[in-house]
Amino acid sequence: MKEFINKTMQATRQYTILDFALLKNCLIAIGVILGVYIRGFLAKYIFIVWAAAIISYVWIMYKTFIRYWK
Repeated sequence: MKEFINKTMQATRQYTILDFALLKNCLIAIGVILGVYIRGFLAKYIFIVWAAAIISYVWIMYKTFIRYWK
């Protein structure tokens, strides 16, 4: 598993901005599609989704503007 992760990290280091933009668009589209299909099921767990979004946002902002800001 560690070798797989290392190979994946090496591959992503060669991504361009366009590659990352397409990846983000793909993930957003998949999220919207899943949201449309399983809306009723996930409605009662929306607080978990909000918590995950807020935690990940705070973590990224910390890493971007505090830890790696040089």
